[in-house]
Amino acid sequence: MGQNRKILATNALISFIFLLGSGLFGQGRVDSANKTGIPKSYSNLYRSDDGRLFFQYPETGEKVFNVDNPSFRYDQFQAIPVGIDTGVNLDFNLPDFEGKLYYGLINEKGVDFPQPVFFKYTAEINGGKAFIPIGKMTGKYDFTDWEKTGDVLLGYRVLSQDGDMLYDSRVRMKGKGPFETATTIIDGPYLNILKPHSAVISFTTNMPAKAVVTANGKKFKSKKRMLHHEVLLENLPAGEEINYVVQVDDYKRESWFETPPESGTRKPFTFCFASDSRAGKGGGERNIYGSNAYIVKKIAALAVDRDAAFVQFTGDLISGYNTKRQYHLLQYQNFRRSVEPFAHRIPFVMGMGNHEALNYVFPVGSRWGTAIDKFPWDSESAEAVFAENFVNPVSDLKSEDGAEYDPDPATVDFPPYDETVFCYTYDNVAMVVLNSNYWYAPVEKMIKYTSGNVHGYIMDNQLEWLKKTIAKLEDDPTVDHIFVTIHTPAFPNGGHSGDDMWYGGNNEIRPYVAGKPVDKGIIQRRDEFLDILINQSKKTVALLCGDEHNYSRLRIDDGIRMYPDDWPYEKVKLSRTLWQLTDGAAGAPYYAQEQLPWSDHVEMFSTQFALIFFEVNGKHINVKVVNPDTFEMIETFTLR
Repeated sequence: MGQNRKILATNALISFIFLLGSGLFGQGRVDSANKTGIPKSYSNLYRSDDGRLFFQYPETGEKVFNVDNPSFRYDQFQAIPVGIDTGVNLDFNLPDFEGKLYYGLINEKGVDFPQPVFFKYTAEINGGKAFIPIGKMTGKYDFTDWEKTGDVLLGYRVLSQDGDMLYDSRVRMKGKGPFETATTIIDGPYLNILKPHSAVISFTTNMPAKAVVTANGKKFKSKKRMLHHEVLLENLPAGEEINYVVQVDDYKRESWFETPPESGTRKPFTFCFASDSRAGKGGGERNIYGSNAYIVKKIAALAVDRDAAFVQFTGDLISGYNTKRQYHLLQYQNFRRSVEPFAHRIPFVMGMGNHEALNYVFPVGSRWGTAIDKFPWDSESAEAVFAENFVNPVSDLKSEDGAEYDPDPATVDFPPYDETVFCYTYDNVAMVVLNSNYWYAPVEKMIKYTSGNVHGYIMDNQLEWLKKTIAKLEDDPTVDHIFVTIHTPAFPNGGHSGDDMWYGGNNEIRPYVAGKPVDKGIIQRRDEFLDILINQSKKTVALLCGDEHNYSRLRIDDGIRMYPDDWPYEKVKLSRTLWQLTDGAAGAPYYAQEQLPWSDHVEMFSTQFALIFFEVNGKHINVKVVNPDTFEMIETFTLR
């Protein structure tokens, strides 16, 4: 069995076992007292004399070292293709890898969404190496005129010997033979952090380069030669079409976008919501190594075609649950590649879910073992790697350090929130993005031993940040509608009745910090969450969730049954109606509806793929839910 088969087989097994299936950030503290580098928020973790991390199971005293789940690495596919006399050589540094390479020309002239047109022949990958014969794509096959210009833009796709799609990329070559590798934008450009008078254009090049983005007659430059570029465009006119040109060396890429109107203008606009695009079933592009590219592309194309201003996408972008950041990077790249052709024009704003988990894994204690969020926090945690891969706003919420349960005020004991919890506005709409899988330890039964956070729990500092943010937006006269988005529903309806913010009615579920449980259980914390959104807010119109691989519309009001029969604590009284819209139908395998105490408040449920369109017109919002695969209208209703 070749290495690629072993990796894929191992990964499939780990996925089943695990899920029943750049400088980054500084925290502003110095952990000088912690010589082992193990955060004090964890428990029963130690290092051996040779520096290896292990977990000691208290019930037996067994010492178990963390393990790796072998997978493909991002850097293996980042080797720069080398031009030769007749084409391009690629070496993926995988001596045992056998597979196939699709390749084809990319035409960017007069094309808004350029993608490769794969050639009728393929290239074999032997010993991790492949050759693309550019000279075959001549005459009637040369639709980009590279024979005249000597400028060739190639796209290629890597498949394993078993036909599994692993990675898409592109390379630009200069010459007519021999060929020379030229500077290429291999990822992007993406439109990020869009405001009335500014935007960020981000992209990655195959080799260090300086970049210039020209927009509205002004030039904006990257500060130095680098691979990843985030160029801030400033002093733009509000509510206007902006043509922009990205230039790296002698390569130019043209596109355009539209800035939002001034806040509170109240012009009609549309935005979209979806989540859960991890690898699906059915073969082909439904699984390009961790992402359902088939549905994601359709979602992105439909959003742009129907003039959406932006797309909010909250969690489970990838299959995830990896043990090394390099495995994560490859899956994130595959997701980004799916939206990329359309993300030149509108922002795709990302939030975290449970499948973004990046873990230390210890095979001990139960059938599933145990796992925790990785550290060092600033480079290895799931939060830091997520922020490295997406360009989101940065809030003033730093971490859970300083909370009542912080084990040591002098040390950094929790991962950063940077770019995973934030708020942004578009005209009269505010979107508050939360992270219900912060400091996530996936095996709930083992958290009392390792410490960590459970799926769906909003920890103290994040809840306090939410409270302050909602209060600020309530006082903002330019904001009419607040949407709060979080991966896990407050009320699961199909697929996650055993967790999310319910856990079958078990309020004992809660995070542990430094071996001690926090004061509030999951249902109590859900109630505090709802109290902020409903009783402390008049503008919050809907809670946008994912996690469950279906679409549902739930009416949350004071008549909803929301407690187990023996509930001993105070019950929250809800002063008005809030809608929970769950759309985890962006490609992950479906879940059917379950019967729960609040099922009579579910007004719509569908297992079709779904994209939600919010049509905002001043004080009013109309909603259309569309299947992006068939364009079937799932439902329409008036939200406000």
